[in-house]
Amino acid sequence: MNEETVLAAKRFNLIDAETIMDELCSQAAKDRWSYTRLLSEFLCTEQKLADARSSDVMLKMAGFPYKKTLADFDFNFQSSIREEIFTEFAEGGYIKVNQNIVLLGPPGTGKTHIAIALGIEAASRRMKVKFTTLNALVTNLKEAKLKNSYSQRLKVFVSPPLLIIDEVGFTPLSGEESAILFDVISARYEKGSIILTSNKSYSEWAEIFSGDSVIATAVLDRLLHHSQSFSLKGQSYRMREFKEQKGGNTK
Repeated sequence: MNEETVLAAKRFNLIDAETIMDELCSQAAKDRWSYTRLLSEFLCTEQKLADARSSDVMLKMAGFPYKKTLADFDFNFQSSIREEIFTEFAEGGYIKVNQNIVLLGPPGTGKTHIAIALGIEAASRRMKVKFTTLNALVTNLKEAKLKNSYSQRLKVFVSPPLLIIDEVGFTPLSGEESAILFDVISARYEKGSIILTSNKSYSEWAEIFSGDSVIATAVLDRLLHHSQSFSLKGQSYRMREFKEQKGGNTK
């Protein structure tokens, strides 16, 4: 491509044109493509590369602590949930209808793995995702209150189509922290999807809010209105791996 063509391509944001056009022209000459075929191949290739870049950006912005996929998840070990249900979730339909997914169960049973895997699937489809632990969320927003930027910071957790809140229930929330979580859940109600993981059953959620059953009920009412809940049972994956490393049995 000559300099004038390169500049024209950049003006239309065809940033891969210089890289791919020479190769496509060579292929076109070899296989005797029509001009229409060459143009089609160029635009499709440009679009695929742009989509890949967009997915990479979404993955970086999401803030996942590590990478986990559904392919990595051992559904045979965690037989309390069905693989086909989560394979369907991976397509992202639940996000389009603002449905929530709640994953309950003891530590180590795979809740965070599933949540991250679904988040990565959504980000790979160029959907904005935000991952956070509950502790990080309330700490972030408490700091924003002190800086008089609460409303602006709240948008960080409200605007993405998918918000993942991990580790709900490990430590009880103060009154202020309970109100912050309520603000997030309420602001997202019927406007965005939440994937939430917790080690507490619903009957124990008042404990999360330091015994305040009123706010616990208010949060659950909004969270569960459009949701699917799953209880993960059994022993910890981490304990199983530890026993295997030590040469013990996993029963």
